[in-house]
Amino acid sequence: MIQKTFTRKALVAVAVLAALSSGSAWAAKDVVVAVASNFTTLDPYDANDSLSQAVAKSFYQGLFGFDKDMKLVNVLADSYEASSDGLTYTIKLHPDVKFQDGTDFNAEAVKINLDRASNPDNRLKRYNLFKMIDKTEVVDPTTVKITLKAPFSAFINNLAHPSAVIISPAALKQYGKEIGFHPVGTGPYQFVNWNQTDFVKVKKFDGYWKQGEPKLDTITWRPVVDNNTRAAMLQTGEADFAFPIPYEQAKVLEHNDKLHLVASPSILQRYISFNVTQKPFDNVKVRQAINYAINKDALIKVAFAGFAVPAEGPVPEGIDFSVKYKPWPYDPAKARELLKEAGYPNGFTTTLWSSHNHSTAQKVLQFTQQQLAQVGIKVQVTAMDAGQRAAQVESVGVKETGVRLFYTGWSASTGEADWALTPLFATQSAPPKQFNTAFYSNPKVDKALADALATTDRGEKQRLYKEAQDQIWADAPWAFLVTERLVSANNKRLSGFYVMPDTSFSFDNADVK
Repeated sequence: MIQKTFTRKALVAVAVLAALSSGSAWAAKDVVVAVASNFTTLDPYDANDSLSQAVAKSFYQGLFGFDKDMKLVNVLADSYEASSDGLTYTIKLHPDVKFQDGTDFNAEAVKINLDRASNPDNRLKRYNLFKMIDKTEVVDPTTVKITLKAPFSAFINNLAHPSAVIISPAALKQYGKEIGFHPVGTGPYQFVNWNQTDFVKVKKFDGYWKQGEPKLDTITWRPVVDNNTRAAMLQTGEADFAFPIPYEQAKVLEHNDKLHLVASPSILQRYISFNVTQKPFDNVKVRQAINYAINKDALIKVAFAGFAVPAEGPVPEGIDFSVKYKPWPYDPAKARELLKEAGYPNGFTTTLWSSHNHSTAQKVLQFTQQQLAQVGIKVQVTAMDAGQRAAQVESVGVKETGVRLFYTGWSASTGEADWALTPLFATQSAPPKQFNTAFYSNPKVDKALADALATTDRGEKQRLYKEAQDQIWADAPWAFLVTERLVSANNKRLSGFYVMPDTSFSFDNADVK
């Protein structure tokens, strides 16, 4: 009896060791990525958050995309031609590509997706990126012709946005509005499952059209909201890659010889918008005063641990057609002088809301509150969660809004100045339509932005976008704060996995030693 018990235990132990051994070999190509928040949907056309779109790049691809420097590249498209009037785009597609369900990628698939995206009745969150499409036509299986309602010279950049993916028509037909839970694309990885509170898992797609890719067997995307836990998972080996790394943890991880800390450039602009329809922010001198009152270099040290640079314009470097200016200097004496000229010699009282409530946002609020107090502006601060932001900012028009000062950020994932300017500064982009939380309106800016879209002449576009940015910089509807550096960290066994300037990920060449 004793001998029999021993044998069973031994067999169990051997089985466990064998399982661990084979699991270890298998897990050598398995990567765990710790990210900062939960995913909202796996349908990129209906996602407002960059993270959900970034994860969807595992299994979805678009016609175009960007390299690590935000330069336009072909993906499922091989080439395109634009008509001289800027109204039609003829796109040649890459042949012999299959979706993960075995159906063919072709012009009909592109038409079905763009018809869905450009139909306002579908109420997709990314409709604004496709609303200029009049019709999409199949020329032949590898050629699609897209006609616009009016010239829109940033159109190809819109098709490179992370939301502009091609979903399997068979899957769209099968799952309809539930496609966000059943993604099927042409990407390097195939969807496995989504535990909404814990992880999204993908596996290598054996039928992927690019030979030799992907190199990983699986990627597990794991939301880890707590900053310290996310950093700790790297140190214990529970995660191979983490983003973002909390600034306060960066120095600790930098000294871990098993980890690689990376601070990369971004197009993520941080700013405080002023509601210019409300006193005292209708006075440009007040807006200028606040820009002078905030010490950007000190803010970068206090809130961003040095991982940011002062904003040098309304559009960050890295976006096509951005214009660089000299950052607003720190000059509290000048700020007090301007407030006096504006009729506020003793300052005033107002509110400052933040679009997020994480530790960095809290530090920005506290620092700004202290800085403005030094020039007589008393500020009550509120850090919002996603629900508050949606209810009190994004869904409320100018007559009902309580917004005065609003701290937030923007990353123009089309890589082009139109998406960096129009949603934030055009008159028609005020909430609830888009994100112009300053409720800024300048006919000169509106005309320059519209004219830039109407021309295909690159020199003329540059002139018009500069005109718009010159005016915005002078009107100061924002306190222009910083452009963030993106801080990630990875286990040194992992290579070829990095954060893009728009905060999405590139992992086409990811591999493990």
